[in-house]
Amino acid sequence: MIQDFKRGLLYLSTITIGLLCSATAFFGQTTGLSAEWIVSIVVWSMFIQIYRTTDKKEKIEMLTVLAFATPMELFFSEVWLIYEYQRGFMPLFVPAGHYFLFDLGRICVRHLREKVSIIALLPLIPFIFYGFIDGSDTSAALLLIFVLAFIKYGRESELYIVMVWLALFMELWGTYLTNWTWSSQVPWTGLTAWNPPLLVGAFYCLGDVLVVWSVAKFQSNQHLR
Repeated sequence: MIQDFKRGLLYLSTITIGLLCSATAFFGQTTGLSAEWIVSIVVWSMFIQIYRTTDKKEKIEMLTVLAFATPMELFFSEVWLIYEYQRGFMPLFVPAGHYFLFDLGRICVRHLREKVSIIALLPLIPFIFYGFIDGSDTSAALLLIFVLAFIKYGRESELYIVMVWLALFMELWGTYLTNWTWSSQVPWTGLTAWNPPLLVGAFYCLGDVLVVWSVAKFQSNQHLR
């Protein structure tokens, strides 16, 4: 429990402070690109240290997160153009940061006193209706359907529920600092979105579903050999 608390606090502080330092260029003490490089070095140093000292299962999870998060981020930001990074291209710390958020979600699930239920999403419903009726975030209704599907058919439903909230809080912080900005018009779809979209967690849930499924598949194949 203590180890989980330390690691969770490390993830939370790294994401919060890292985004702040990158966005503000260490409060104007360096250039923007230099700040991104410094944050990236720190984040990847932490990632490598965790990788070096953990067990085989987590090593596989860490590499799998990178394998999915990196191309997804590049596709969303450079091809689909649903959001744009502050300095044009994805900062190098982003893929490793995805693992930090993923593992933070699992830590939260392990230590919540009660089982996480789908009821935890109810506070979002009025905002989904408002965004749809107002026309300012019509994507939320569709993303909610995806989230519910992940929860119903995914292997770790509690994780996906928690990730909806963790992702939203992180996205609110990142967009407030202008680390990235979401497009109000979702390309190719005719949908609209807030900055960030209310159900932005659906994208994170998709990545987590793929990671959990892939790791389980890999372990199953290993047992068969």
